[in-house]
Amino acid sequence: MNKEETFIKDLVVLTPDVFEDTRGYFFEGYNKNKFSTLGIDIDFVQDNQSFSQRGTLRGLHYQNPPYAQTKLVRVLQGEIMDVAVDLRKDSPTYGQHFGIKLTAENKKQLLVPQGFAHGFSVLSDTAVVMYKCDQFYNKASEGGIRFDDPTLHIDWGMDLKDAIVSEKDLILPGIADCNSEF
Repeated sequence: MNKEETFIKDLVVLTPDVFEDTRGYFFEGYNKNKFSTLGIDIDFVQDNQSFSQRGTLRGLHYQNPPYAQTKLVRVLQGEIMDVAVDLRKDSPTYGQHFGIKLTAENKKQLLVPQGFAHGFSVLSDTAVVMYKCDQFYNKASEGGIRFDDPTLHIDWGMDLKDAIVSEKDLILPGIADCNSEF
């Protein structure tokens, strides 16, 4: 497993060792011992999976403490632009974001720590996204920020006029008005 630091502290990209042969491939998407060796000691408690069509944009979501979630995100089928926004008010990168294309082919994973808003857009015809969480979902603690907040300048890899966005996500506030408690 290869751990790649990003310019935002604690936000990392993980690339597994993939073993391929004539039958296909095998890799460990998560191994507690290997993650611990990389300095990642997280107890995941929930797996989530979504299926979406091209143009779907989900996010940007987070949960406030004490139910804040660390997420380990990967794509099982298709391609997405995965984005994390730093909401930690004492962080030198507060309000900055990192985006990466995650695909079934590249098998990369984004480890999104607590204190970040997370979202993705679907760039392929369809995509299946799976992510592990270290806290259970708690509706009362959920929050979010607008995917198209003009202060963030996020490149979602698609024309936003074609985005398929839930009603819930369309009414989220900008980062300046969000209820983040980080």
